[in-house]
Amino acid sequence: MKNPRRVCEVCVVLYLIPFLCWVESVNGIGANWGTQSSHPLPPDIVVRMLVDNGIQKVKLFDADYGALRALSKSGIEVMVGIPNDMLATMASSMKAAERWVSKNVSAHLSNGVSISYVAVGNEPFLATYNGSFLRTTFPALKNIQAALVKAGIATKVKVTVPQNADVYESSTGVPSAGDFRADIHDYIFQITKFLNDNGSPFTVNIYPFISLYIDSNFPVEYAFFDGQATPVNDGGTTYTNMFDANYDTLVWALQKNGLANMGIIVGEIGWPSDGDRNGNNEYAQRFMQGFMTRIAGGKGTPMRQGPIEAYLFSLIDEDEKSIQPGNFERHWGVFYYDGQPKYSLNLGTTTNGALVPARNLKYLQRKWCVLKDSVKMDDPSIAQSVSYACALGDCTSLGYGTSCGDLDAKQNISYAFNSYYQINNQLDEACKFPNVSTVTKDDPSTGTCRFGIMIEPYYAGADKKVGSCGFVVGVVMLLVMVL
Repeated sequence: MKNPRRVCEVCVVLYLIPFLCWVESVNGIGANWGTQSSHPLPPDIVVRMLVDNGIQKVKLFDADYGALRALSKSGIEVMVGIPNDMLATMASSMKAAERWVSKNVSAHLSNGVSISYVAVGNEPFLATYNGSFLRTTFPALKNIQAALVKAGIATKVKVTVPQNADVYESSTGVPSAGDFRADIHDYIFQITKFLNDNGSPFTVNIYPFISLYIDSNFPVEYAFFDGQATPVNDGGTTYTNMFDANYDTLVWALQKNGLANMGIIVGEIGWPSDGDRNGNNEYAQRFMQGFMTRIAGGKGTPMRQGPIEAYLFSLIDEDEKSIQPGNFERHWGVFYYDGQPKYSLNLGTTTNGALVPARNLKYLQRKWCVLKDSVKMDDPSIAQSVSYACALGDCTSLGYGTSCGDLDAKQNISYAFNSYYQINNQLDEACKFPNVSTVTKDDPSTGTCRFGIMIEPYYAGADKKVGSCGFVVGVVMLLVMVL
């Protein structure tokens, strides 16, 4: 899914590939590694997490140098990405495409990074983009492919375009009626045919959670894999979960457009653990374990037998993702922001069947910023302070049905204050909300609500301290509101 940066950062193969041949090369589970975080884990720690958990493939949303350097000689297969805001440049300039490939692919291949795919854009035809990337995606794709050919690496590195599942649809609600969405049919067909002609896969992001989120009438059990849903019959083929039905809708769409044997990658699949009444650890564990168990046997779907290549979404929570789609956006990780597992999940890759946490992390001091006990709740500065703290912190765990949904009013305020305080590295000035806040060493966490302690900031480069951006701007904002 699209991962916009915080506002504060602005301030300062062969013509047809037989399916059986395709699946022979598919081994292991993958994960999406997003970096839209105030305090991203150091890349070497993330790569160690991937290795420790037996995750053999990783999908990036850009071509971050630090991440790629850490992946060198790890044996992990990598998909690098070209963000949507670069598509116009790639589309209009062959030279720009060649430079990008040279810098972000060829150079890293030479340094032992196992790059297998370049993702050109990310869900560029998403309906909510209103056609913004319709005319630049295909030219960008062609230029990147040509650049790979010129660099002599096109047989090793394939292009793909991760698409949201909304690029295809079913007129009757069953998979066999699947076809590409009518309003973008010609665009998606020319891209898909080009990919197939060049031995590249169709990459799709499938999210049963989103269907449940946007439709209150969606049958909850149909989102999961344990067979408790009312089956859907499609001409004698039975579907008991949405993933199989959605995947096969794509298979039918490809088949109807003469691309029956095209390879498919599930670029993103996951379930958030917070930020919505249906986003919780229980549902996330149920879905993720159900999916892993579902694909472990390698039987595929009714229309596509055989192993499914998939990348879990996502590896780690990202507290700077846009929450425009919903507060759940910051909680897709199988691991919390600090690399600690959220729930039990057997990936089938470790000896004891348990997730392995991040190692050798350093945390800030065990202290929290909270509301003063003596403060009266009618103090007018409280509302302004909370509004400010949530605007520059992360309050997505507050609200109905969330992990912190049972907090009282004072605890909600404390949570907001502490979020801002931790994101700003526990600076003294970050807990000086006008006469209403104080620092405590007593952990205010309660029940399912975790008042976090931030990890030490990762220095991504000289004089660059991750996590402190926005503090000065934030102080100015607070002063403006108070005065």
